[in-house]
Amino acid sequence: MLSKSAARNFFLLGTFLCFGVFVMLTVDTISKVPAQTNAQNITDAVKRGKMLFDSNNCMGCHTILGEGAYYAPDLTKSYTQKGKTFIKAMLTDPEAIYPGRRKMVKYNFSEEEKEDLVAFLKWISEMDLNGFPPKPGIN
Repeated sequence: MLSKSAARNFFLLGTFLCFGVFVMLTVDTISKVPAQTNAQNITDAVKRGKMLFDSNNCMGCHTILGEGAYYAPDLTKSYTQKGKTFIKAMLTDPEAIYPGRRKMVKYNFSEEEKEDLVAFLKWISEMDLNGFPPKPGIN
């Protein structure tokens, strides 16, 4: 059994050691964020697309980067999975893409707004997310 002072020293050493490891891991993670997010690729179109995404409450139905609702499809890798043409067609007339199945609101975006949303989804799709979201298995 440890003496009172040995137990205190063990506790303090363990606490400071764990705190130090936590700080080092935090610094390491934060230093990798710009490279993983491709921050250098953020254009004005990407910023406008993000503003449109937020102002139209897309996260009220969709999930992006693991955040949002689960009513509609996850949009994190939508650009790489579906492509620009599909996304623009979906933004133009969602009912025409999936007649009778989808209940997405038709927003009447301008062509420039559609391009901005596509640019935002393209930037999101190109982020290095360490394998997230996982590819669905074929059953």
